[in-house]
Amino acid sequence: MQYTTFGRTGLKVSVAAMGCGGSSCLGLTRGHSVVQCAGIIHRAVDLGVNLIDTAKSYGTEPVVGAALKMMPRDSVVISTKQKVTEGKTLLSAAQVVAALDDSLRVLGTDYVDIFFLHTVLPDAYGHAVREIAPALLREKEKGKFRFLGITEMPPKDPHHDTLQLAFSDDCWDVMMFAFHMLGQNARHAVLPHTRERNIGTLMMFAVRSLFSTPGRLRQDVRAIVEAGKLPGWLAEKDEPLDFLLHKRDPQAARSVIEAAYRYVRHEPGAHVVLFGTGNPAHVAPNIEAILKPPLPPEDVQKLNALFGHLEGVGLDEPVRATAATRAG
Repeated sequence: MQYTTFGRTGLKVSVAAMGCGGSSCLGLTRGHSVVQCAGIIHRAVDLGVNLIDTAKSYGTEPVVGAALKMMPRDSVVISTKQKVTEGKTLLSAAQVVAALDDSLRVLGTDYVDIFFLHTVLPDAYGHAVREIAPALLREKEKGKFRFLGITEMPPKDPHHDTLQLAFSDDCWDVMMFAFHMLGQNARHAVLPHTRERNIGTLMMFAVRSLFSTPGRLRQDVRAIVEAGKLPGWLAEKDEPLDFLLHKRDPQAARSVIEAAYRYVRHEPGAHVVLFGTGNPAHVAPNIEAILKPPLPPEDVQKLNALFGHLEGVGLDEPVRATAATRAG
């Protein structure tokens, strides 16, 4: 495993982080037991991962709590999150503090390392920073968490407007945002500011349905070509990114998913890349991809030239199975 300093937090964290959300939620949405799901966390930790990211809204805090019972608390960095709205209603500071307390109870720990305000939209940011953040910082002084973070909501904020607002305030130690091969605008909208302020960066959406669902990339690229935003030759290919899978360079990617992880991992200013899975067999390959060297420079240049102008691509919300869909 490779480790990095997580911005101004000073935490030494693995460059690969176990994400406990997404569509699978460690396998919970597929009917797996808490013990099975906790086993995925244990597998990641055995391979050197020491940053585990969950959230109340994921429903995986009990899984992380179960996993924590089997390891020293100080051997891992735990982050969790709470939304600032419920539907269209703004939550009060007292409600968010109560949610923090509940997360600590469910996780079975006295503190979390990072507490995020979760999926904050631009029109809720003022409330978050004026009303909720000061209350949370008082809880921080009590030792309930070590660092305060904020996450955007990519499907509804593709231009990173929330984080643009957040850079005016110095209370945020960590930021989580979307960045991937076809969604690169954080390179200009976010990363210069996090680097200047030494804010820890947790990169999400490196691999989602866009790259992992068979046929999805081809379908989306063809739609973008039809909209006149990409060259026509890309629509003629069954695998639009097969130019990454060449043999002329031994450092070339072996798969599009591997390329996706490597592309995000080596972006200047990226500290940690989230990966998630409900399949224990996928843990090691995901980590191995994140740990590989940068893609060949000509491949990165081609990705940037082709897709650097796109916005809002592949930012769909997780599709989580229900009991009914699992059964039938």
